[in-house]
Amino acid sequence: MPTFTVHEPPPRKTESVTAPESFVFVRDGFYFWAFVLAPLWLLVRRLWLAFLIYVVAAIAIAVAIKFAGLPSWVQSAAALIIALIVGFEASTIRRWTLGRRKWKTLGFVVAEDAEIAERRFYAAWSEGARADAVAPEPIYATPVRRGAPNASDVIGLFPEPGAPR
Repeated sequence: MPTFTVHEPPPRKTESVTAPESFVFVRDGFYFWAFVLAPLWLLVRRLWLAFLIYVVAAIAIAVAIKFAGLPSWVQSAAALIIALIVGFEASTIRRWTLGRRKWKTLGFVVAEDAEIAERRFYAAWSEGARADAVAPEPIYATPVRRGAPNASDVIGLFPEPGAPR
């Protein structure tokens, strides 16, 4: 099941709090269109620095392969590998760009699609806002036992002290 990360843009100068409608949900996983049309996908998503890195890396690899005198299938294989990397790391590239733009990561949601992820996030977010408004006083339980532990006390799945192995 897909996982979505939720990102909040920084508030504008005229706003004190960002409107929830501007939150962005980024799905983890493989992006087919980023694999097939990587440069166009980067430009459409306005990932300028990632696009520049992609172009420089693709040109550098193509020149290195041509300079080394390798066959043309090597250049095709390198282009395929770069496309696969962009397809698999598209969500990471997008989150990295949002982080550079000072967007805040609010959390993650597991859902079948983006619409269900939004519903689950906003439902939990509104419950959290209500819980923050009426935060109960913390209740501290008294310890069950006081004093130093005995030599026979064991924590976890360890054998009894002094027992044969």
